[in-house]
Amino acid sequence: MTTPLNVSFLGLGVMGGAIARHIGQAGHKLTIFNRTPARAARWQEANPGLAARVAKSPAEAAEGADVVLTCVGNDDDLADVVLGPTGVFSAIGKGAVFIDHTTVSARIARQIQVEARDLMVHCVDAPVTGGQAGAENGTLTVMCGGRDDAIEAARPVMEAYTKRIVHVGKAGAGQTTKMVNQIAFSGILATLSEALRFAEAAHLDLDKVYQAISGGASQSWQMDNRWKTMCEDSFDFGFAIDWMRKDMGLAMDEGRSLGVSLPVAALIDQFYAEVQAMGGGRQDTSALVRRLPRKGK
Repeated sequence: MTTPLNVSFLGLGVMGGAIARHIGQAGHKLTIFNRTPARAARWQEANPGLAARVAKSPAEAAEGADVVLTCVGNDDDLADVVLGPTGVFSAIGKGAVFIDHTTVSARIARQIQVEARDLMVHCVDAPVTGGQAGAENGTLTVMCGGRDDAIEAARPVMEAYTKRIVHVGKAGAGQTTKMVNQIAFSGILATLSEALRFAEAAHLDLDKVYQAISGGASQSWQMDNRWKTMCEDSFDFGFAIDWMRKDMGLAMDEGRSLGVSLPVAALIDQFYAEVQAMGGGRQDTSALVRRLPRKGK
């Protein structure tokens, strides 16, 4: 345990709530804020004694904080919470650390870094990967954009809920690296879905198929963790298709600005739109298999 710090956490959703819990358990003096007060109240009930204070606004949360973290929904949410009239940057102190775990555009990440520099605040854009299980278990990987000194100032708090912290580059690089991650694993899930339906149509024993192929070239985290649950039509594992479509949109927007073609990502995004139309928007990303008819049963 490093020296306890005054840490404020804003955004107590599936990921943020778990991260905040680890911060409190690490011994830091924790302040929480959520734009829906009922969610903050539920978090307190589930984690008695971990939060020293519940703030009424982002500005109040930032007052006196050594470190402020956010994990909200999208660019507009982040702009409101950080840059709005009662936002974090209206009250944060010189020398404090600001860490954003929201998956947002690189554009707003760079904008926030500029505002932070003018306030003499350390700033890190720090999207995460590892899903709900990683957040619950404190084993997230964080991809960080920002200055070296900002990353090092943020590290003592981030170590409470991570297994890997990677400084990938300058401001915005954390967000663009997260886009790389989403592009890559969406492709894996798309082909894994097709492989599963192919195996079913061929009347193969799905457990034995997994045993045969999971140690070879087709092995992946998605196969190891989702093959069985996809076979069982179980899709309640945290990271919803609605959020995946938001992330894919960010990646394709960034691709256009870079002059990069992403035809496979664009196609898979439309596959996810089909599952949304089937009512699966809140199911996790492995529900992509639902769009493929089951032939073998």
